[in-house]
Amino acid sequence: MVAETRPAYSIRDIPASVWVLGFVSMLMDISSEMIHALLPIYLVSVLGASMVTVGVIEGIAEATASITKIFSGALSDWLGKRKWLAAIGYGLAAFTKPVFPLAPTVGWLVAARFVDRIGKGIRGAPRDALVADLSPADLRGASFGLRQSLDTIGAFVGPLLAIALMWWTSDNFTAVFWVAVIPAFLALALIVLAVREPDRPHALRTVRNPISMAEIKNLGTAYWWVVAVAGVFTLARFSEAFLVLRAQNVGVPIALVPAVLVAMNIVYALAAYPAGVISDRMGRTAVLASGILVLVVADIALALLPSVGGVALGVILWGLHMGLTQGLLAALVADTAPAELRGTAYGFFNLLGGVAMLAASVIAGALWDIAGPQGTFLAGAGFALVALAGLLVVQGKIGQRTAA
Repeated sequence: MVAETRPAYSIRDIPASVWVLGFVSMLMDISSEMIHALLPIYLVSVLGASMVTVGVIEGIAEATASITKIFSGALSDWLGKRKWLAAIGYGLAAFTKPVFPLAPTVGWLVAARFVDRIGKGIRGAPRDALVADLSPADLRGASFGLRQSLDTIGAFVGPLLAIALMWWTSDNFTAVFWVAVIPAFLALALIVLAVREPDRPHALRTVRNPISMAEIKNLGTAYWWVVAVAGVFTLARFSEAFLVLRAQNVGVPIALVPAVLVAMNIVYALAAYPAGVISDRMGRTAVLASGILVLVVADIALALLPSVGGVALGVILWGLHMGLTQGLLAALVADTAPAELRGTAYGFFNLLGGVAMLAASVIAGALWDIAGPQGTFLAGAGFALVALAGLLVVQGKIGQRTAA
């Protein structure tokens, strides 16, 4: 078993700082998604940018975030401190937000997006490692699930707020961007003032060079198996943009297409915390395997039911699979990586996951052009089954390490 069963579990047993980190993530996501939901339209319709420019901005932004995560995670291991690195990341993101309503040219927005993603890269691995440090082993799944649920609430509240404010302000982009500044600075204030980082245990080994070959080997075989399974699994769950394209493909009106991501994220938010709780009792791999099977069914529905109802079913199942898997994968990293290398572990996990997501989206796009949406989603189901087979093969090795 991954964790012992607690006979008298309560949500109140989750450490207060984990709750605060969840609300920090939620507030920053609300701010970021309010802007990101409108930014492509703003760039093209107001500032006159080309679609190529939009693609370049997004590509640079996400690549920057992925690369930065390695170094921030390793730095947190070397320092033995995580909170202030995470706070610096949130601070960079917060202080870039006023640039969006003030930017006179595309160049300013490129710079702001670049710095914002550096902030995301800096905070990601130290924050996840901090959640692991704060959480008792028997509440680790619940803790990661709670943070993931709160984070995902921000992912759908942000776009909904943007839509409502655009209607209320008669499409005033600048006004909406200014409102988005508020939750960003609330997030920064929360992590600075309300998160208490635990003292580093004296018995914990000091790490001099976290990204040296010797330390990479010290991450352990079980950890790298988790990363490998997660990488193949990521090939199966390509960008949610393809859910939007499928909805449009079956005749969902353009004005309602954003509801696809809202619905997906609502189900995701509702499922993530219960999935974490269940994983603390049943074991991570059992719940993760069920999540992969749900993705297989979602892909089949999206491939073979070319109707609004079929897409709705696929989207709901897609959100369910996200809730059943994403927090658990983060918990498995904490379960399998040595405590003194958790920041580095999350850095590599996030970087390789980002590379796999890029590859998955390229493959999905190519298959869409060659074989249509059916080819894309059936291939996704195939990758998911490969990931499931890999998980079943290595679950004993992962379980042995997490039980140690």
